[in-house]
Amino acid sequence: MSRALPKYNKRRVVMIGGASAVVLSAAVIAGSALAGETHGNGAQNATTKAASAGTVNCPAVAPSLPAIPATAKAEVDRNLTLLNTQIAEADKRLVDTVGQGGPNFVQNAILGPLKDKRVATINRIATAIGRTAAKPQGLDSLAPCTLNGVGAAAGGAATGAAAPSATATAPAGGATGGTGAATAAGTITCPDVASRLPAVPASAKAEVDRNLALLNTQIGEANTRLANTVGQGGPNFVQNAILGPLKDKRTSTIDRIAISIGRTAAKPTGLDTLATCTLTQ
Repeated sequence: MSRALPKYNKRRVVMIGGASAVVLSAAVIAGSALAGETHGNGAQNATTKAASAGTVNCPAVAPSLPAIPATAKAEVDRNLTLLNTQIAEADKRLVDTVGQGGPNFVQNAILGPLKDKRVATINRIATAIGRTAAKPQGLDSLAPCTLNGVGAAAGGAATGAAAPSATATAPAGGATGGTGAATAAGTITCPDVASRLPAVPASAKAEVDRNLALLNTQIGEANTRLANTVGQGGPNFVQNAILGPLKDKRTSTIDRIAISIGRTAAKPTGLDTLATCTLTQ
């Protein structure tokens, strides 16, 4: 035989249920507030870390390439895209590891592995071109990257990349001067090529102009590297790391100019003497 629940017990049940609802509601509200606070701080922290990490700066590879055979274009384009992806991944790793490791962390954990990846990718580009045309030489010098921005000072292992870049200004294939940090580092001066050319056949003009422009690009990149590496290496650093590779690039580019002219006219000789550049303080 059932008995009715006492009135005071009913009131107690109602109160307990109400208290539970209040506790649950408070937990949900607190959780929501906490979630919102974490999200906001996370976004702010990510922005702060990105600003303090700096960015990776790598030499452009595409401007240093010769004319790309149609049979190699797809593979070359794919690997040029991969070079950009590798830089983006390194930039992300810079942000994700701000404050980690010792003074050589960035060099050993980010810039070093990035250089290795770029060497392999650049070699694939050169090999692809070399299957049906002259294989470009000296592209390995474009593999090392530097660190730009705040991270260059805070992260150690940077390569002086916080200095402003030099901007090349020159006639086609000629000597260049620099601005900004290049003034302190000196500037690279190269013999003018355009003024030493014979009459250029119409059929060769586009290729010759393209390679003359490439000579300027190469000098501009060398001046940038000169500015970004002030104080690095021993007494032969500039010769071995900048002027030597630049001479190799210029030799290949000047040879392409001579070959282009020689297809429909007398091939100019002695232009390789214009490949050597000097450092002007």
